Amino acid sequence: MEFIDYYKVLELERGASEGEIKKAYRRLARKYHPDLNPNDKMAEEKFKQVNEANEVLSDPVKRKKYDQYGKDWRHAEEFERAGGGRRQAQSSQDGRRAYSGHFTEEDFSDFFSSMFGGEQRFYQQGQKSGGVKYKGPDYKAELHLRLSDVYTTQKHTLTVNEKQIRITVPAGIADGQTIKIRGYGGEGMNGGPKGDLYITFHIINDTTFQREGDDLHSKVQLDLYTAVLGGEVVVPTFDGKVKIKIKAGTQSGSTIRLKGKGFPVYKQDGQFGDLYVNINVKLPENLTAKEKELFTQLRDLQSHGK
Repeated sequence: MEFIDYYKVLELERGASEGEIKKAYRRLARKYHPDLNPNDKMAEEKFKQVNEANEVLSDPVKRKKYDQYGKDWRHAEEFERAGGGRRQAQSSQDGRRAYSGHFTEEDFSDFFSSMFGGEQRFYQQGQKSGGVKYKGPDYKAELHLRLSDVYTTQKHTLTVNEKQIRITVPAGIADGQTIKIRGYGGEGMNGGPKGDLYITFHIINDTTFQREGDDLHSKVQLDLYTAVLGGEVVVPTFDGKVKIKIKAGTQSGSTIRLKGKGFPVYKQDGQFGDLYVNINVKLPENLTAKEKELFTQLRDLQSHGK
């Protein structure tokens, strides 16, 4: 297998900090995201490499093994046990077999504890077989989607350990949210159950709306006359345009709330947040002499009225 330098993939030096790794990953994942590079095989391959590099370098344990063993980092524990880490023979009173290149049950337990961070749950078999069932390792993955993709429930495909997994993503999922898919991790040992898959979502805002939880925020520009006299204006929402009424004397910077026109609430069908429309009043420019005269008259009327 060709060696891939994960640091070069993320355009980083070997001593990069966790924050630099995270920042580089997000930048490159957006750059090579398939949605932004349709039918671009090179970008697709780059995107896969960026995800693979991040999976290793963002995990302190995996990164340490990678820095020490390079392309053979996945076999780090085996190298260490086969080398200077071998156990000395124990006394016959202990009743255990001396280490001679084969794993005892205790060795096996220690091996998986070190490989998978001590997070594996185990299940005892009956006395008849005398073995131990180990749950498989959990996997972590990231899925980048556009905000418009998660306005409705959709199916998406992602690749984890060279396997394609098709999942249903509920509408309203949040940026940074992680969901668990049970049984989609690594294979168990001795008949143990598979591990789980944890998917973290990164949502790229491809709209003019700003999202805050289940609410959306937008801006609309009013002409002076509509703001002063009142009227109607058409504003965009996530699922189409609507006409709203403007009260006479509406001030610039005021906000109009459109109930139920926000973002869908996660896993609550038919429920939506609100849309808050911020009003910006645009003053007329390049007034004619007649318009200036009329504004002067209005100013004088206001002054006399007071």
